Amino acid sequence: MPIINVSVTGKPDAKLSAAIAKDITEITATHLRKDPTITAVAVSYIDQQHWFAGGRSLAEHGTNTFWLDIKVVDGTNTKLELEAYLKAIFEAFGRLLGGVHEESYAFVHEVPAAAYGFGGKSQEFRFISGRLKAA
Repeated sequence: MPIINVSVTGKPDAKLSAAIAKDITEITATHLRKDPTITAVAVSYIDQQHWFAGGRSLAEHGTNTFWLDIKVVDGTNTKLELEAYLKAIFEAFGRLLGGVHEESYAFVHEVPAAAYGFGGKSQEFRFISGRLKAA
């Protein structure tokens, strides 16, 4: 049930957005064990002239970049899973965008289960309800 916000350099491109959503959802399922049927991905685009790294625009660098921001429930992934996820994300964007600037970022927010949810129910509520049903 993660929400993933992705910003990339370039002009809006529906085909690229679909490819990003597909690849990122698969990587998230593989490395972080998140259910792809309830993974949400929002993609936004920023012109290379308006994204800066090291004080120079990406247009000047002649490259692309990305920023991925994902929220997951605290404690549901190990450090090794997170490490593998970050590596896979960087590699995927290298393929998707045709190479990326070193100053490209992915950030995994680990948030409390009581403060995070969807459909009007927290993840903590879902966990407790599931345990009660199993009992």
